[in-house]
Amino acid sequence: MFPNIPKGTRDFSSIEMRKRNFLIQTIRKQFELFGFVSIETPSIENISTLIGKYGEEGDSLIFKLLHSGDFLKNRILNFLKKINHDEKTDEKTVIKYITEYMSNKALRYDLTVPFVRYVVMHKNKIVFPFKRYQIQPVWRADKPQKGRWREFYQCDADMISFSWSLWEEIELIQLCDEIFTKLNFPIVIYINHRDILVGLFEMAGIENNLWNDFTISLDKWNKIGRNLVKKEMLDKGISSLSFDKVACFFDMTENFCNKKKHLTIALQNSEKGKKGIRDLSFIYKNINNISLQKTKLEWNLSLARGMNYYTGTIFEIVPLNNRSFISIGGGGRYDKLANLFGMNNIYGVGISLGLDRIYLAMEQENLFQTISSSPLKVLFIHFGNEEVLYAYKIIKFFRKEGISAQLYPNAEKIRKQFRYANDNNIPFVISIGKNEINQNKIKMKDLQKKTEKEYDNIDEVMNQLTKKL
Repeated sequence: MFPNIPKGTRDFSSIEMRKRNFLIQTIRKQFELFGFVSIETPSIENISTLIGKYGEEGDSLIFKLLHSGDFLKNRILNFLKKINHDEKTDEKTVIKYITEYMSNKALRYDLTVPFVRYVVMHKNKIVFPFKRYQIQPVWRADKPQKGRWREFYQCDADMISFSWSLWEEIELIQLCDEIFTKLNFPIVIYINHRDILVGLFEMAGIENNLWNDFTISLDKWNKIGRNLVKKEMLDKGISSLSFDKVACFFDMTENFCNKKKHLTIALQNSEKGKKGIRDLSFIYKNINNISLQKTKLEWNLSLARGMNYYTGTIFEIVPLNNRSFISIGGGGRYDKLANLFGMNNIYGVGISLGLDRIYLAMEQENLFQTISSSPLKVLFIHFGNEEVLYAYKIIKFFRKEGISAQLYPNAEKIRKQFRYANDNNIPFVISIGKNEINQNKIKMKDLQKKTEKEYDNIDEVMNQLTKKL
C-alpha cells in the first residue's frame, strides 16, 4: 500500500524548513525585543478547557481524542448499554454521550485559551503584567483548502494584567510593524471594536440571542460581499429592516475622522458604542504620533472576529499588496476569558500570526529570494580513516567559524562524493588525501566556477571562503 498522510497536514522539505525557520527566528527575535518571554503548553488539553470558549462553530472544529486501551473498550460497552436502555435518545444526546464516554481530551484549537488556562494555574508564580509568546502548532477539524490546514503553526504574543491599558494595543501594533518591516513585507492591520458592534447591534433592534449569528455573518462582509451576508443574516432570523439600519456603516470607505463623525452621531445613546469610539480614537491618535514603517492601520467596521472570547479592540492582518489574500494574523482583547476559569478582574490582549499563511503570502510575492540564507557549505571528501582524522582539525575550525562543514560518511568513489555535493548545492569540496597530507596542502574545488586550487594553510582557505559570504 502506498503511504500517505492525513488531509490538511503536510511534509516540509529542507528548503521549506530553511524558510520557515527564518520566519520563526525573525518573529521570535522581535517578540523578545519587545519584552515577551517564551512558554509552551501541551498539544493536548482537557475538553472542558476548550469547549465553550470559541462559539458553536469553533467548538465543532475541535479535534477530540479517544480514550485508549482497555479503558476505551469498557467505555464503549457502557455507552452501548446506556443507549439500549434509553429508547428515546435523540441525535444530540447520542453525540453528547459519545463525547463524554469516549473522550475527555482534545488537540488545542488555538494558543490563547491554553495560555489563559496556564495563567490561572500558575498565577502565584507569575509576575504581572505577564508578557508571553508561544510558537507552536494547533489543530482544527476544518475542510482543507489553500491557506487552510488542519495542522498549522501560530506565533502568539499576549499581555495579561490586573490593570487595563490601551498602550498594550499600541505595543502590539508596533510589534507587528517591526516584524513585517524585518521581513520586508508591507501589511494592513484592520482594527475595530466589539463595543461599537454592540452599539450597532442594539441600534438595529436585533434580538440578543442572535448576537453570535450577527457577528459570524458580519465577519464575512469583505470575503463574500454585502448581498450574501444579508442573505445569511436573514436565514438566521435577522430582519431585513434591522440589516438595512446598519449596513450603510459597513460600506463606509471614509477615513477615520469621517467614520468617527458618523458613528458618534449614530451611537450617541449607546454607552458601549461611545466607549469603543473613545478607545479607537486613543489608539489612532498615539499611533500617528509614533508612526509606522511597513504597516497601514485601517478602521474596518465589518471586522468582527468570530471567537466568543473577544471583548474590545480586535485586529486582522492582510498583505498590503494583496488585500484579497486570506488573513495572515489577527487578535484582540479578551478581558473576561479568565472568568471562565474562575479568575476575575484580569485583562488580556494579544496578537496571533499564522506562520503558514505568512509563508504562503511571501512565496507569492517572491520575498524569500533576497532574505532567506544559509551558512556557506563545504564537503570534505572521505579517503579513509587516517585522512579523515587529519581533516577533522579543519572541519572543527570551520564549524567554529560558522561555516557548514560536513564529511562524506564513507570512502566511496570520488565521483560519487562530488555528485553528492552537486545534488545538495554544496559549492565547495575539500580533498585531503595522502599527497596533500605529505605536502601539507589543502585542495579545494569551487563547483560553481569549476576551478580547483591548492592552499598552503587554513588561513588562505578562509580568506577565499569569506569572499563568498
